[in-house]
Amino acid sequence: MTVTVRFAPSPTGYLHIGNLRPALFNWLFAQREGGRFVLRYDDTDTERSRREYADAILEDIQWIGIRPDEIVRQSERIALYDAAAERLRERGLLYPCFETPDELERRRKRRMARGLPPIYGREALSLTEAEREAFEAEGRRPHWRFRLPNFRDDPQSPERTEVHWDDVVRGRQTVDLASLSDPVLVREDGTYLYTLPSVVDDGEMGISHVLRGDDHVTNTGVQIALFEALGYAVPLFGHFNLLTTIDGEGLSKRTGALSLRTLRAEGYEPMSLASLAVLTGLSGSIEAMPDLAALGNRLDFGGVSASSSKFDPTELDRLNAELVHALPFEAVSEQLSAWGVPEAQREAFWTAVRGNLTKVADGKAWADILYRDLDPAPSFSDEDAAFLRAAFDLLPDAPFDRTTWKSWIDRVKAQTGRKGKGLFMPLRLALTGLDHGPELAELLPLIGRERALSRRP
Repeated sequence: MTVTVRFAPSPTGYLHIGNLRPALFNWLFAQREGGRFVLRYDDTDTERSRREYADAILEDIQWIGIRPDEIVRQSERIALYDAAAERLRERGLLYPCFETPDELERRRKRRMARGLPPIYGREALSLTEAEREAFEAEGRRPHWRFRLPNFRDDPQSPERTEVHWDDVVRGRQTVDLASLSDPVLVREDGTYLYTLPSVVDDGEMGISHVLRGDDHVTNTGVQIALFEALGYAVPLFGHFNLLTTIDGEGLSKRTGALSLRTLRAEGYEPMSLASLAVLTGLSGSIEAMPDLAALGNRLDFGGVSASSSKFDPTELDRLNAELVHALPFEAVSEQLSAWGVPEAQREAFWTAVRGNLTKVADGKAWADILYRDLDPAPSFSDEDAAFLRAAFDLLPDAPFDRTTWKSWIDRVKAQTGRKGKGLFMPLRLALTGLDHGPELAELLPLIGRERALSRRP
């Protein structure tokens, strides 16, 4: 069996890091198994789906490193869904219902009052032809429900009907079809809800594994019944825990919270997002993986937590810093050029500052500090200003190298008697304008003697 998986987002907004989780679970699994990855746009909602979002989804996952083997749009496959719906109608498995939302809600409450499960009672199956015509004469248009195979002889008397599957993440799972309402597959306007197009496409495209969030576990029983009703091979299913906010709230494309587009614009590395999206809620520590191959080696379905995983955005900074600190000079050379770092000093500059950066873009501030006038210039007490004037009088001659700082400090210490923070902090402030940063032994050769002297108080 060739492993074939799919990622099926709705192009109704920009992807967020919670959407990245199923995309990567599927992509990494396909790569490990030598299989295929299909990007399938669930764009049958014509009012909310937009091409700009679809294009952004592809751009975002490619930025992460995901390369689809095939791209499919459900809006171009309506004829397949029409044919499947007609097959179900011919067999009486898809039936018209005329209830309004208010009528359904009243029936649900009556069932609950009688101690019955609040599911649809299949009243529409008892309608006569004349009653259906009367509803249509009123202007009512039917929605269409799939009749679940949860009864023996009388559909009005459902009985416990268990559907089992061996979930590749959660193990053996069971859903009782008698506890569920017959799902609506077709809306009053003739458009399709998620379930029918998804099953038809999975069947027609030979999807071997459906890997998705655990909010779909209950849907799986219905979908297995629909696969079988349409004569398709039933794929293997795997349901993993979802990412939530620290407060336990779900992430949403509609709010734009933690969208990949925003995080990318803020300067985060793709592997920091990928590492956090996959490793949150897995056994083991959350570390910044250097590439998708290494991340794939960490993907273990047996190590997925059964509960939802809380996504902590502050972890992104830690992971991103780990990646930036390991970036070679060649990966950032173009940015250093754009910041005005002299060509001869670019590699030394990157080696000196990268350990103090959270994002690559943070390095521009250090380029400004080292190669431009400090603005504003730091101010000092009279005592520190006098100390600094004496210290700068002892500044060694050029050229500078990484030993210059120590030789200078030794001379200043001997001449002034200062030591510790009283010695180092005024010099750091005078040279960089900050009380923290990379080792001055690395920075002083980049600043140079002439620029260093210009920063004497």
